[in-house]
Amino acid sequence: MKKIRVAVNGYGVIGKRLADAIALQEDMEFVGVCDVSADWRIKMAVGKKYKIFATTNEVAGEMIRYGIPVVGVLDSLLQQCDVIVDCTPKKFSASNTVKYKNAGVKFIVQGGDKHETTGHSFTAEVNYDSAVNRESTRVVSCNTTSILRTLGALQNAGLLLSARGTLLRRATDPWESHLNGIMNTLLPEEHIPSHQAPDAKTVLPNLDIITTAIKVPETLSHLHSWVVKLTRKATKEEVLQAFKSSSRIAFINYADGLQANNVVKELMLEMERPRGDMYEVALWEDMLAVRGDELYYSYIVDNQAIVIPENIDAIRALTGVEKEGKVSISKTDKSLGIMSTYF
Repeated sequence: MKKIRVAVNGYGVIGKRLADAIALQEDMEFVGVCDVSADWRIKMAVGKKYKIFATTNEVAGEMIRYGIPVVGVLDSLLQQCDVIVDCTPKKFSASNTVKYKNAGVKFIVQGGDKHETTGHSFTAEVNYDSAVNRESTRVVSCNTTSILRTLGALQNAGLLLSARGTLLRRATDPWESHLNGIMNTLLPEEHIPSHQAPDAKTVLPNLDIITTAIKVPETLSHLHSWVVKLTRKATKEEVLQAFKSSSRIAFINYADGLQANNVVKELMLEMERPRGDMYEVALWEDMLAVRGDELYYSYIVDNQAIVIPENIDAIRALTGVEKEGKVSISKTDKSLGIMSTYF
């Protein structure tokens, strides 16, 4: 079987994780990574024997001066791949897409970009079919991915009428918290709904959803708290069964000592997950409550990891190498060790 040739542009929080995930896929060949940096991050990619490309000849010269073994520039990388996943900051990715289109290379952008960049937004369990053989797609943000996994599962079970969520958002990425973290304050997002609700509607247009978001002084993960109006009175078991239809929702319990996001992070490290990453939505089973036709639940989102499996599935969808979402999801879950229960 001919493997999909995949490249990554941008070796930051998402790019480095995605490069490792691509390298694990039996149906993909990781061609290389493109970047503008010569710091410790790209040196880690060199240590993994990944081929390094620079955005331009000028950048290449600078990287070579710092000892980075550059093998080419972005234009040459585009000649060697079938799909490129853009993990650069959103101020750069918009201009990059012009290059991808001109080179005739399929491409994926991340949730920081607008839906209009590709005209299609993606979450594997919700709309895989609509991405098959497209030229491009946008994998929605970490928070939106979690929203679509959970509310999508409820909608598929015929239980979802409307949803109202509060998001406690970590202040920044851990590696740069010394630069722009917040301390001794809480910072509400200016508008209601916050941007996650409209973003979710780019994938499920008929969702009745409102979100509010508050930035909090921690960097481990996000926490969501939801109140959902169900289509009818239901039992807790019916709701749990609906969530179990997603292979990427994992139940956690207070009874196991998993009361907070720092403890769940420690669990991921104890499980020897790469970088302590959690690809699943970690939803508290014993906190979940159903009162007649109202549902209350909370969960944790690892914003550094949750979109990695979605990007892998998007690669298969764009190339049409796997037309059934369930098959691709199963392959990805197996390669990354994704599970619906940790015990």
